[in-house]
Amino acid sequence: MDHKDLDVWKKGMDLVEVVYNWTQYLPEHEKFGLIFQMRRAAISVPSNIAQGSARESDKELLQFLNIAIGSVAELETQYLIAVRLELVEAAHKDLEMLMEDVKKLLLGYRNYVRSK
Repeated sequence: MDHKDLDVWKKGMDLVEVVYNWTQYLPEHEKFGLIFQMRRAAISVPSNIAQGSARESDKELLQFLNIAIGSVAELETQYLIAVRLELVEAAHKDLEMLMEDVKKLLLGYRNYVRSK
């Protein structure tokens, strides 16, 4: 199956878009701090899904899925730092839900691949 057909990859791409849009409201002095880190972590999610899907073995796919799961955890942490430091006016509930959805899809996909 092509990675572009996977719901988890599609949601990961949605996550990148939402993170890019949301981070533009962070203060300019965070351009090389949280903004860069959050965007990099978000991009890592669908990128690792794609890279893992292009590999020959499920073992390799699982390795890249684990990296993507780690990137979502990293992104969640960076988001919470931005909220905690009050770098934004309010929490972004849609972003929070999307991160949770992507994490659940990744865990489900990982469990599926493990059970094959």
